[in-house]
Amino acid sequence: MKSRLTKYFKKKAFKQFILFFMLTFVVLIFAKLSNDYKQNIAIEIKLSNLDDEIVIKNSAVNEVSAYVEAKGFALVPFLFKDKLEVEFDAESDVNTSDHAFVFDVQKQRFLLEKKIGKSYKILSLKPDTLILPYSKMAVKNVPLYLKSDIDYAIGYDLRDNFSLSTDSIKIVGPFDAIDSITHLNTKELELSNIKSDIEKVIEVDLTGYNDVEVFPKSIELKGKVSRFTEGTFEVPIIITNKPENLKINYFPKTVTVSFYVDLERFKSVSSADFIVECEFPEPSENSTFLIPKIAKAPSFVKRTNIKPKRIDFIRL
Repeated sequence: MKSRLTKYFKKKAFKQFILFFMLTFVVLIFAKLSNDYKQNIAIEIKLSNLDDEIVIKNSAVNEVSAYVEAKGFALVPFLFKDKLEVEFDAESDVNTSDHAFVFDVQKQRFLLEKKIGKSYKILSLKPDTLILPYSKMAVKNVPLYLKSDIDYAIGYDLRDNFSLSTDSIKIVGPFDAIDSITHLNTKELELSNIKSDIEKVIEVDLTGYNDVEVFPKSIELKGKVSRFTEGTFEVPIIITNKPENLKINYFPKTVTVSFYVDLERFKSVSSADFIVECEFPEPSENSTFLIPKIAKAPSFVKRTNIKPKRIDFIRL
């Protein structure tokens, strides 16, 4: 019994010692981190609000060495990272010379101190000035075309044209790389069995253009999908370019025009909305038939078709 009690108290004493040791260690760490320290830290200067065609050269030295005073807690992050990143406005915070931005480190000292936070007191900064060389790329705008492969469900179709957030793209790159570019396409939009409105974000396809940047890099696309139906009308033929002194007889006098339109606007379509014309052939062609073509149709009507495809005529 006595042996068991002795072991119990020894074990309990050991646990208490470990707990005391850990608490002492934590208190010591907190005490150390609460002290003020002086240390050099690296601050990387980044520029925002740059024009799209401006590219900072990779050789540019954009780091400031700051000798700061701070609590140990504020310096702990530097155990895990080499530097702070601070952003400045290229239009308001730096000067511009020929092909370089000039950042006056000493002049911007208070702004720099404000940006890195109240935890750090800057004692000195090196160098006094940063020179950030840049190059200016060639720029132009080109049309953007939608590339799509969309299969609509039976009886459904796109009501009007797609609405794109932009129909042109700014391209930036070396002159030789962009000079021959006349347009760009979107990446292909593939959809199947569609019976509801379409709303997608599509990226610009830059396949084969490794040295080119585009703005924006993606666009928004919207399209209204509706139920569609087919309608038909008998429409009289108008013959154009026929010599005034030439008399002919032709048959048939009308053609059947079929069209595809959304249900909402089906009743608003009438035969008067269509004009079918046949251009009279040149005498040298010695032709005996005319080809009917739709010269006018409502803009919102989809596919149209004419039957018959030829009109026979004879000279009188």
